[in-house]
Amino acid sequence: MTREQFIELVKGEQDALRHYLLALCCGDMATADDIAQETLVKAYLSILSYSGKGKLRSWIFAIAHNTFLNHQKAIRTHETLEEAKTVAGNRETDYQYAHDDLYLALSTLPPKERSAITLFYFSGYSVKEIASISGNTEDAVKKQLSRGRDKLKTILKR
Repeated sequence: MTREQFIELVKGEQDALRHYLLALCCGDMATADDIAQETLVKAYLSILSYSGKGKLRSWIFAIAHNTFLNHQKAIRTHETLEEAKTVAGNRETDYQYAHDDLYLALSTLPPKERSAITLFYFSGYSVKEIASISGNTEDAVKKQLSRGRDKLKTILKR
């Protein structure tokens, strides 16, 4: 596959990918763009492994999910909403995320829970699709969603 063919293939998926990663990165556009670029490079290099079964978007999101998790291993999550606000105040974020408590609260969740919440509520994926993207069982995804929702409720009530 040529570079031009690949670009044409993924052109329709780029906005959804950037939106997903921007939410996962809690408004940190530079990090989201870095992960998106790394995701697309990985997708291009492994395009022959895409069998054509299933949605291309799910395949790309699976690569993005794993790339995000690898990136998060080097970064610790915030313990409290106040800590997240302090960190967010010290960096540039996309204007729509800058002071939104929901996105700041998302940054306190462990990466797998944040990813499940983002895929389910922001991108509209089913539990089955999230399990396919994340490489987890449906039960694991349900637990991640439940734990994530519970933590968000607790954090946002404070």
